[in-house]
Amino acid sequence: MFIGHYGPAFGAKAALKSIPLWVLFVAVQFLDVVWSILVLLGIEKLNVTPGFTQGSALDLYYMPYTHGLIGAIVLSAIFGGAVALVTKTNRGLTFVICAAAVFSHWLLDFVVHVPDLWIYDGVKVGFGLWRWMWISLPLELIVLFVGAWFYARYVPARNGGNRWLWLFVAVMAAVELYGSFGPPPASPMIEAEMALASYAVLALLAGIVDLSRKPV
Repeated sequence: MFIGHYGPAFGAKAALKSIPLWVLFVAVQFLDVVWSILVLLGIEKLNVTPGFTQGSALDLYYMPYTHGLIGAIVLSAIFGGAVALVTKTNRGLTFVICAAAVFSHWLLDFVVHVPDLWIYDGVKVGFGLWRWMWISLPLELIVLFVGAWFYARYVPARNGGNRWLWLFVAVMAAVELYGSFGPPPASPMIEAEMALASYAVLALLAGIVDLSRKPV
């Protein structure tokens, strides 16, 4: 799952409007941000195998630190704590929402990944909905659009603000469709580099979209 991870980011913003949307965009991909860095360092590993599943060519066979259950919980707490430390009000709620946004990544991965999410050594889990793109792709888009709807409904917009929101969501959906049907990455390193660049660009655009909302 890629674009679908951003549905919880939109929803979390609706739950606590003081958290910038770009922070929540980083939060929901934080596990993959760290994963990308560890792949570039040669610590976590993957193979690019066209046809591995219908929804993804990535054989994510070794990622115990970022996508193991314990690692995901620890990274969620670290991110939530870091954001809470620089927040002046509602620190407790900020921690909970940001940590939950990070951990939502693991939960959504659990739904679509084949068993590659570590519980402990030798035991991996995953429902594997990526095996059937006709299920996983609509599910991903539904999660994105539901989150965006909550954002549009509960985060008041300036005049015309929702037009920018839905344009952004449409672009995100187009990116997901290209990723689903386009060519696989040329190598694990290129995949990690492209992932980091994508997360940075989407967080930047989320910050711009957030400017279309009324001040808290």
